[in-house]
Amino acid sequence: MTRRDVGPPATGPGERDVLVGFLDYLRAAVVAKVEGLTDEQARTPGVPSGTNVLGLVKHLTHVERHWLLGERVRDWKATFHADPDESTAGIVAAYRQVSAEAGEVIASWDDLTAPGPRPGPSRRWTLTHLIEETARHAGHADILRELIDRRTGR
Repeated sequence: MTRRDVGPPATGPGERDVLVGFLDYLRAAVVAKVEGLTDEQARTPGVPSGTNVLGLVKHLTHVERHWLLGERVRDWKATFHADPDESTAGIVAAYRQVSAEAGEVIASWDDLTAPGPRPGPSRRWTLTHLIEETARHAGHADILRELIDRRTGR
């Protein structure tokens, strides 16, 4: 099933508006790749590395917790794997919740040159990195979803 792609988001005029607009657009694209899949389909690895759609969503949840909420991740590889007792609905809900909490943090920023929540990089760098990371994994999810049920588009 081919769906029509959705074009780039309309955003406000400010730099933060543009960055957040694209991040939210990509977050929605990731969630859309899980919608309509059974738990089994969402966990189906599509490549030899074992990568699956549900694992990508779980990983992105940890990415946002790390970069925007200041939580430390000790084992990045483990973030790509859903535990047997975790459901698709639960992982998607956690991603949405973390995205909302992260959005509140970003909304409080008035200076993108200031340090971000993690030591070192600026808030601008942090947002750009999140866009890059989310876009990369949204692309992976696009391919995995097409392998599962031939569904394409956003």
